[in-house]
Amino acid sequence: MRYGDVLDVLAGGGVREWALGVLGEIAEGGSGGSGVRGVRHPLGFLCLPLVREGDLGVCVHVWTAAARRARSTTSQVHCHSWDLVSHVLYGQVRNVHAVVTDTTRSPTHRVFEVVSTPSGDLVRPTPRTVAYAPGRAELFGAGDTYTLVAGAFHSSVIPEDGEAATVALGHGRPGLGDLSLGPLATPLHHVRRERLDDAETARAAELARRSLWTSNTPGG
Repeated sequence: MRYGDVLDVLAGGGVREWALGVLGEIAEGGSGGSGVRGVRHPLGFLCLPLVREGDLGVCVHVWTAAARRARSTTSQVHCHSWDLVSHVLYGQVRNVHAVVTDTTRSPTHRVFEVVSTPSGDLVRPTPRTVAYAPGRAELFGAGDTYTLVAGAFHSSVIPEDGEAATVALGHGRPGLGDLSLGPLATPLHHVRRERLDDAETARAAELARRSLWTSNTPGG
């Protein structure tokens, strides 16, 4: 599987069938058979990484109350160093754009740089302080595809803590960093990314597969 293959699936409208097949393979074999090992992401979802080709990547993100969530040490407001294409498999995702204004007089948050390493994330405070306010909110449901440019601060909210899953495609942009807003006094720290074991990975994939199978997904 390659990044371009998944883009073609999105364009062709066969996302649901493709996702059912991919999730089924992971559920049957865990990481031992599929090569996929899930990760408990600090933004509140389980990540099933499918493709990594340099600056290109594809993951399935699963939000569920059936699995323990990782705790964020900053906030849910963040921006990517990559352009995002996201397709909602089932459930709903609210994308809340952030209004971020640089200020040193009355800041509400500090900007943190998140540097991913093999052992986890190095969360580094920057000198940049900002005033944050929630902005325009967009609600996307099953079958919807939306995009977000690199560098745009936002948060992804699952209404009423419901069940949802997306296929997320990322295209990295040179010179940009992954950033997060957090409390002003939070120091430099390291966050370990917790990898799921084979059984947990398989369970996450099976939960997503069953939820997708039983959902009425319009469009793709």
